Amino acid sequence: MNQASNTQGITGTTAYNPPSRQEAMGYICADCGAKNEIRAREPIRCRECGHRIMYKKRTTRMVQFEAR
Repeated sequence: MNQASNTQGITGTTAYNPPSRQEAMGYICADCGAKNEIRAREPIRCRECGHRIMYKKRTTRMVQFEAR
């Protein structure tokens, strides 16, 4: 069996792509409100005031839930 026949069904699907290790996530400092971008394995600390409590930014995508 060749490899091309195994991957034919997979090419049309959309897979979840988690953020890469180099991509930074946006956080907001709980103390001073400064916007910070923190990468994986970086210490969680505000670059402006040094505070260690950070809030993750909300998504810009629409989030919809179905009520029961």
